[in-house]
Amino acid sequence: MLSALGIDEHAEAVYRLMLDQPDWGVVEIAEHMGLTETGVRSALDRLAELNLLRTSLQTEGSLRPINPAVGISLLLAEQERQLRCAQQQFVETQAAALRLLDEYAAWGAGRHDVEQLIGIDAIQDRLEQLAHDCTTRVLSFMPGGAQSAASLEASRPLDQAALGRGVALLTLYQDSVRNDPATLAYARWLTRLGGQVRTVPVLPIRMVLFDDATALLPVDPDNTRKGAVQLSGPGVITALVALFDAVWQRAAPFGTDRDRELNDAGLTGQEVELLRLLSQGLTDEIAARRLGIGLRTVRRMMSDLMGRLGARSRFEAGVRAAQRGWLD
Repeated sequence: MLSALGIDEHAEAVYRLMLDQPDWGVVEIAEHMGLTETGVRSALDRLAELNLLRTSLQTEGSLRPINPAVGISLLLAEQERQLRCAQQQFVETQAAALRLLDEYAAWGAGRHDVEQLIGIDAIQDRLEQLAHDCTTRVLSFMPGGAQSAASLEASRPLDQAALGRGVALLTLYQDSVRNDPATLAYARWLTRLGGQVRTVPVLPIRMVLFDDATALLPVDPDNTRKGAVQLSGPGVITALVALFDAVWQRAAPFGTDRDRELNDAGLTGQEVELLRLLSQGLTDEIAARRLGIGLRTVRRMMSDLMGRLGARSRFEAGVRAAQRGWLD
């Protein structure tokens, strides 16, 4: 139960037993639990590393368990610190990657490692070629919520063939796809074949990365039919892979309810992202597109958030959300 804090099953059982029988030594613990003395000592070493044991002041050479109200609280505080560091690292990685993309777009035209594809047919032809040639893995950002029937139909044979060759498929959708039967069915089909699917509230851009070497991105994120750009420069590919990895690590695995879990403020991940988007001055329409949900849903969510904050305006809601630490 405490594995998330770095305490394995045996170490947790030993810790619980020591809290109940603080005077027992290695021999008694081993006999009671049916473990070897070596196994008990290994568990004690792990508990000591986590500062859940201390040297007894009464009996020389023996260990005493730390009160869990103190020890576990310290572990939780450390885990929270690590999560905050990971979140900050993600924000910095995302910002750096997007800056690099902007810079690359400004001077990349005409380079051999940048190619523009015009028209949906040209894009589909290139996707088929890259998918056919791929040998290791395909990383995909699929924003926009529900995917079109045409997109799903075009992807199915490519995904099936790639998985059949042993290529790893890692796909990120937005949380809102869980409300779309067609996309939901496709994600289930993909995972049954061995693909990996996760979801997040917001994705930065549509992107497909092949073998950590070639990327396809839209020329216009708001209209993918305008064309795409193929990138293969090592610098920009490294940044895009880092961006994908950062988003993947904080995403909810498909088939779990992590996207519906509440944070300490009682907010879902989608609600937090909505507050962040609106605090940046974006309109309801743009926020809806970024979240991949309908305009009515955004307005309903915002009305609920304003009610919970006791705010009469968007501005007041933003101020109160910031004061409560909801935007951290």
